[in-house]
Amino acid sequence: MSMFILSDDSSSDSPSTSGRVHTRIDYSKALNQEQLDVVLHGDGPCLVLAGAGSGKTRTLVYRVAYLLEQGVDPSQILLLTFTNKAAREMLSRVSGLIGTEAKGIWGGTFHSIGSRILRRFATDLGYTSQFTIFDSDDSRDLIKAVMKDLSIDPKARRFPSASVVQDVISYARNVQMRVDEVLEDRYPNFFAFSGDIEEIARQYQQRKKSANAMDFDDLLANLALLLDHSSPHCSLLITHYRYILVDEYQDTNTIQARIVHGFARVHQNVLVVGDDAQSIYAFRGADIKNILGFPEQWPNTKIFRLLTNYRSVPEILDLANESLSHNVNQFEKELVGMHAHGEKPKLIPCASTSQEAHYIAEQILVLRAQGLALHNIAVLFRSSAHSQALEFELMKRDIPYEYRGGQKFFERAHIKDVMAFLRVANNPQDEVAWMRVLGLQSGIGASTASMLATQAKTFTALPEILAVDVDTFVPSRGRAGWQDFHKLATNMLAQGPGPAEMIRAVCKSHYQDYLQREYPNWRERLEDLEQLALFAEGYDEITAFLTDMALYDDVVAKREETGERVDQERMVLSTIHQAKGLEWNTVFVIHLADNAFPNRRALSEEGGMEEERRLFYVAITRAQHRLFLTYPMTMGYDTLMFNQPSTFIDEVSPRLFERIELRESWKNQDPRTRNQAEDEGWEEPSIQLEDQTPRRTSFLRDIDEL
Repeated sequence: MSMFILSDDSSSDSPSTSGRVHTRIDYSKALNQEQLDVVLHGDGPCLVLAGAGSGKTRTLVYRVAYLLEQGVDPSQILLLTFTNKAAREMLSRVSGLIGTEAKGIWGGTFHSIGSRILRRFATDLGYTSQFTIFDSDDSRDLIKAVMKDLSIDPKARRFPSASVVQDVISYARNVQMRVDEVLEDRYPNFFAFSGDIEEIARQYQQRKKSANAMDFDDLLANLALLLDHSSPHCSLLITHYRYILVDEYQDTNTIQARIVHGFARVHQNVLVVGDDAQSIYAFRGADIKNILGFPEQWPNTKIFRLLTNYRSVPEILDLANESLSHNVNQFEKELVGMHAHGEKPKLIPCASTSQEAHYIAEQILVLRAQGLALHNIAVLFRSSAHSQALEFELMKRDIPYEYRGGQKFFERAHIKDVMAFLRVANNPQDEVAWMRVLGLQSGIGASTASMLATQAKTFTALPEILAVDVDTFVPSRGRAGWQDFHKLATNMLAQGPGPAEMIRAVCKSHYQDYLQREYPNWRERLEDLEQLALFAEGYDEITAFLTDMALYDDVVAKREETGERVDQERMVLSTIHQAKGLEWNTVFVIHLADNAFPNRRALSEEGGMEEERRLFYVAITRAQHRLFLTYPMTMGYDTLMFNQPSTFIDEVSPRLFERIELRESWKNQDPRTRNQAEDEGWEEPSIQLEDQTPRRTSFLRDIDEL
């Protein structure tokens, strides 16, 4: 992908003949009819609706090869993707087809293409060509500096953290909204600070410019400026590129769609490939209207459909097709499978999250014994909070796994925060826990936290510490923070010896305000903490719970230190968002309970329910041969909650599933569960409510070696 220097005659249609390969590709042999139509007739505005597993990458690769064989100068082809890996793969495959003729194609992400062009024209926008590109950490550090200069202290004013401010500014630029509109839509609790945040955004932009630096959003925004009619080099840019090809168009945001339109508006040869059924990134600013409205934006658009699926057995596709038919805002399409018939998707109602985890682990071991490699198995979930019980079960059974979509459950900062509160309640001599807890309080810095932790070690119980007047050794600026902690700790201890309600007391305290200030995804973090509380309901007292958590961390740390299993295969645990574009022989989609999947927040958002259904569609179309769908019918112990199956299960025909009933009657189990179920009119399932009694003392006690 060597850089070319644009010149006034660079829009010439004359092909470069050096390095020509004279062997022509037999496209009719290499492609099916759907793909062939795109490759041969992809001139002008074209929308390619590429269903899951339909060979969209292959189609794009052969379209580029075809253009080159037709004599198009490679430097006049622009291929826009969402990852550099995808661009490299496509260009490598093109080179494999036609050799050196492919050299010079412009391919990469929107950001990388923007960077390369902006290096050439930076002076038009007031930068030099040596401008710095800020990464996310750089951007956040500069925002912190701006906030400090404006005398904004997030802890003191309950103001959003630099990370949240960064998210607001970035989202606003990508979707082309005002800051106050983003706050009203996404952060209504911070709307009162809209004026301050707008000033931060203004100064942040000004200071980047004075530092001759651009962040990732600038790469898009400034590229869009260059493509505007008012830009002195606009004509040169938009006439040079004759063919624009865009992958994953359903994931574009407002400014990316604007860039595509800018590049293509002269020659009108714009071919976008995507699947509206897999548009699942609205939370990042992706706008499904870009793909749905493409034919209106580009008159005389040709619409192609790639519906032949090479991935999944027909039984899985039947479920996918029927589920998606419930969406209204979509291009109608139905995937057709090329595999022989296989197994129906299995639907397994489970008595509890622990039984769900137990069943999945058992099935994984059975599949491995039958010869299926672990790396061909994936467990997918809507929220990272849903993986906790399964992670424990896999640890118990020594099943190696790779976690995708973030950190493993007990490595997450908010989990460690709440565990630290429980640790100081259990052991006031725990200096490390004190440092973490006090560091979360307003006005308490490291030195004050260290002083207080030292004082705490002289007491044997937390109530004794709370009874002491600490004004004598807590600086005035830290007293409000100590009072917040005092109130939180008092409420936490009032809940009794069980860890579950202690966790919930922390979540209902000012710690929730802290999460909102610090993290753009604070709601997901609260969901994680509720899952932790539900799990903790299996413990009568805090010591056993903390012991299990510590032993879990110790086992993980020991394995990481010794490099254990580095060369062994692992199954995959992944959020569905992270799994998009991937496939496995066998897939488990878990926690398919109402208000969990679909996510309850989605129900209150415009288009949210349809996006959740598309997410379900993405999940099930990752499976090639086996698909397991599970959900817990109950959650919790003391606060037992009953779940209905997901809407996505109820709304499709039962004939699409093989229903697996787990054995024995729950009426023979825990009397607490039986009585509460009868009071609420719960109908009896043919399923054993196992792992609910007796209450846990230590989940690691049966492991032979730690």
